[in-house]
Amino acid sequence: MSDQPTPMMAQYLAIREANPGALLFYRMGDFYEMFFDDAVAAAAALDIALTKRGTHEGQPIPMCGVPFHAAESYLLTLIRKGFRVAIAEQMEDPAEAKKRGSKSVVARDVVRLVTPGTLTEEALLEARRHNFLAAFAQVRDQAALAWVDISTGAFQVMDCPMSRLAPELARLAPRELLAVDGSGLDDLAGDAGAALTGLPPGAFDSASGTRRLCALFKVETLDGFGAFSRAELSAMGAIVDYLELTQKGNLPLLRPPVRERASGAMQIDAATRRNLELTQALSGGREGSLLTAIDRTVTAAGARLLERRISAPSRDLALIHARQEAVAQLVEDARLSADLRAALALAPDMDRALSRLALDRGGPRDLAAIRAGLSQGAEIATRFPADAAQVLRQAVRDLTGHDALIQLLDDALVAEPPLLTRDGGFVAPDYDEDLDETRRLRDEGRGVIARMQSDYAALAGVQSLKIKHNNVLGYFIETTTTHAEKMMAPPLSETFIHRQTTANQIRFTTVELSELETRILNARDRALQIERAVFERLREAVLERAPQIGQAARALAEIDLAAGFADIASGESWTRPRVDDSRAFVIEGGRHPVVERALKRKAEAFVANDCDLTSGDTPAIWLLTGPNMAGKSTFLRQNALIAVLAQAGAFVPARRAHIGMVSQLFSRVGAADDLARGRSTFMVEMVETAAILNQADDHALVILDEIGRGTATWDGLSIAWAVMEHLHAANRCRALFATHYHEMTALTAKLDGVENATVTVREWEGEVIFLHEVRKGAADRSYGVQVARLAGLPASVVERAREVLDALESGEREGATRPAALIDDLPLFRAIPPAPAAATPKDNPVDLRMKDIHPDTLSPREALDLIYELKSLTGDTA
Repeated sequence: MSDQPTPMMAQYLAIREANPGALLFYRMGDFYEMFFDDAVAAAAALDIALTKRGTHEGQPIPMCGVPFHAAESYLLTLIRKGFRVAIAEQMEDPAEAKKRGSKSVVARDVVRLVTPGTLTEEALLEARRHNFLAAFAQVRDQAALAWVDISTGAFQVMDCPMSRLAPELARLAPRELLAVDGSGLDDLAGDAGAALTGLPPGAFDSASGTRRLCALFKVETLDGFGAFSRAELSAMGAIVDYLELTQKGNLPLLRPPVRERASGAMQIDAATRRNLELTQALSGGREGSLLTAIDRTVTAAGARLLERRISAPSRDLALIHARQEAVAQLVEDARLSADLRAALALAPDMDRALSRLALDRGGPRDLAAIRAGLSQGAEIATRFPADAAQVLRQAVRDLTGHDALIQLLDDALVAEPPLLTRDGGFVAPDYDEDLDETRRLRDEGRGVIARMQSDYAALAGVQSLKIKHNNVLGYFIETTTTHAEKMMAPPLSETFIHRQTTANQIRFTTVELSELETRILNARDRALQIERAVFERLREAVLERAPQIGQAARALAEIDLAAGFADIASGESWTRPRVDDSRAFVIEGGRHPVVERALKRKAEAFVANDCDLTSGDTPAIWLLTGPNMAGKSTFLRQNALIAVLAQAGAFVPARRAHIGMVSQLFSRVGAADDLARGRSTFMVEMVETAAILNQADDHALVILDEIGRGTATWDGLSIAWAVMEHLHAANRCRALFATHYHEMTALTAKLDGVENATVTVREWEGEVIFLHEVRKGAADRSYGVQVARLAGLPASVVERAREVLDALESGEREGATRPAALIDDLPLFRAIPPAPAAATPKDNPVDLRMKDIHPDTLSPREALDLIYELKSLTGDTA
């Protein structure tokens, strides 16, 4: 007996073969089923049962499945674990397949390929983060990066040589990166947290890309959107090609592509983003990042805009000043700001609702979201004064002019519609007359029949006339033989049609009753059919105004961000920075927003510090010395973060700030190895330092911490020394350079514009007190041994370290040339026994007595007596 696959299994295998590289969700009734290797992989990833169904080539077929109605949660798990999923739906009613014969299979086809960069469902997305799909293309000596968020419609592109790819991927953090097969971008994609998807070279053909883009935007030429290079057209075309593949031709609603200029934003490389923890903490996750510390937005779109601004601070002075003006106006009018934030909190995410509607994955709630968002926007627009800041005036213009669509949606939809169209019940009463009648038939069939019976009884003059129902005849009119004669005679016979005669009764029908019967029996399906037609009309009306709705959504996000910046500025005493084209960098009373937030939770105060890197056309570098734990790294980072906030259009945590435009921000702080690539901590440090020295221009801000510490002392000192001189002579930038090599403080006498600064400490009875104050001057030592003791090193280790340090320092003063000889003269190491354990409560009568005391139950007299008793227990009888 041959083991041929069943028709259903043959269909599954054919669909599976046509969609390689993806798990196949094969719709069977109320489940998505998976078979063969897909089932094995999915069962393990989802932790669900693996069963069997039939055999193939003599072996049992593994099978698992997930419920159709709960598929989104399973999809999310699979996507996060790196899988791609092809969704194969039933393309016809199973009843149609049965009509073709018992062996006919329900027609099925893949309607969508779910990948990390093509998610649109609310349950699969993080509301406050973008979900970018990026594509990198190279055409001869040109290269470009394009990216899109199909959940919001944002579509952008930029020239991007290979040297800029890593920083841009770090900025965007795309979920998926498209590249030509065999591109070798695996490491870059992995570093950015993106899934790398290889496509054939044909997908990146620039001529084909141009045709795809013109077809998508329904234009003859792309000239109206800008002048794009061949590489840019190639990257954008690859994205459109991939979306056609994954969405099976149902393209999302994308906005026309916007060409970004690299010079339009502060350049920040991947290492700097990581070191400064701009959007993600070093420990992983967002808690502890700058983004989390400053996020006061109340809408998802506002939060996404904040992340974009922090990730790419502007270098457009006019734009920065316009954004600052909006924040300043809301700071000055605290009541307006509070009212706006309360109203914005009621605005839904219109961008993502619009995208789902465009992809035909939306439902009634997405229409309601558009209605609510536009309604809230119109109401918010009325709150602004006529002299509102430019950014806010533009937002007001974008929020108005939607009255007709709001009215249409308000008339058509109930207040709280269901999630899915198939649930029905979302069209408001009195909107569609046919629907209202159908619903009455569906919900009030008996009442409609009763009213018709009364009407017919009056017409025939037969009060005993009844309308009845059975499974054979359906609805019919019944009367006695006595009354039937006149009903069968003109003119009543024109209305009443004879159907059946029984022993004692005559049964009739009417054209109206037959039609009513049909409508009652089909009312439920008919009502749902009408509602679906209404939904389609409303969806089309929304999509006709998609560009205007998108502008309104962006206006709400802009207002939300300005109000959020104003809220933190007012609440945390931030100030408006002066930003210009100079090389100034003056911070008075600067603070680290993340550290200050953490200290506030502990009811501790943050020590503010000044920083002045202004020196005209000459380099301006502070050489910062001082012990670990004194706050050097915090000081370094806070000045970099203040620059980021200023150029993002926010106020800054300082008493006063004057910042000349920062073109590039570099930070080499902290240490970590890269074992996967065979790089030691020192190698990582040197690679990052090399990138800074090779790229920083005279408007850059460079933050360097402990350069050279990963190697031998003299090697490290010589590298740090040379790096400092290169920054001064070649890069000529503004820089903060922290070091433990006190020998470098001598450079201030040789290099113009280099100043010594130190983080102050005090010693008190052998203890080190960190004051966290930065002042001009150099530290006399690093206090490393004292810090080691504070960290809890055993006393014997701390004491031995003091002995070795004293010997080395005395040898240096005496001109010793062989430290080994000094070490040889030291006494042998002696372990110091641990201190005796403190007395336990059982050894201490006062502690034992205190355990029995309940202060809330003591009278004043009892409390006084207790004090005398405790004094006696301590032996103090005075």
